[in-house]
Amino acid sequence: MDSVLLIVAIGAAVAGFVQGLSGFAFGMVAMSFWAWSLEPRIAATLVVFGSLLGQTLAAFRMRRAFHWAQLLPFVVGGLCGIPIGVWLLPMLNMLWFKFGFGLFLVLWCPAMLAARHLPRITVGGRFLDGVVGLGGGVLGGIGGFTGTLPTLWCTLRGYPKDTQRAVIQNFNFSMLFVTMCTYLATGMVTRDVLPLFAVVAPAMLVPTLLGMRVYAGISEAAFRQIVLGLLTLSGVAMLASSVPQLLRGAG
Repeated sequence: MDSVLLIVAIGAAVAGFVQGLSGFAFGMVAMSFWAWSLEPRIAATLVVFGSLLGQTLAAFRMRRAFHWAQLLPFVVGGLCGIPIGVWLLPMLNMLWFKFGFGLFLVLWCPAMLAARHLPRITVGGRFLDGVVGLGGGVLGGIGGFTGTLPTLWCTLRGYPKDTQRAVIQNFNFSMLFVTMCTYLATGMVTRDVLPLFAVVAPAMLVPTLLGMRVYAGISEAAFRQIVLGLLTLSGVAMLASSVPQLLRGAG
């Protein structure tokens, strides 16, 4: 049990730093530690708890870049998308979904990194922002990939790093808050998870604040590279978890 608590603490600390630096990716990083030692229900609950706590801390630091008018289409679309994703989930083959989505990220994000000048999308206004939020909500309902599409979209919109981070972290906060309320209402948060909450919270606190401090000193270009690099790693992780099982099934 002590080794499990240590793994939980280390995963929370590393994921907290990455989230503090980038504004997202807590779940991706934490699950790389927790997926091997925790049952899926507990790991998923800890991811939502840690992500929500990190977004709450970050929201206070980024409040000056926060604009409701800019955020609202994403949130409304996301809230509409979550139940659609939950409805679609039983119909999907998750291995093929992870393979397809992971392949998209692995091909698209490095291409964006390599581009000297990214195309800037200025059309569509709030309507397309809402559509992207809807897509983020659907992906969140399917597998917790809430922030991926909005993050890519904000990058293509050419938002300054503070604006992009404010949109993504507040969008994710809204989706995570709804998810946590759902977990509480459906009994997913049980007594066996509460002691692990008490490990995650202090373990991630200082690293999250440290990540925020590092974020304040990086350039717009460096932030774009970090965001696209993390999304690429997310795609690699999806391929790593899906391809071996697909090959075994084909064999």
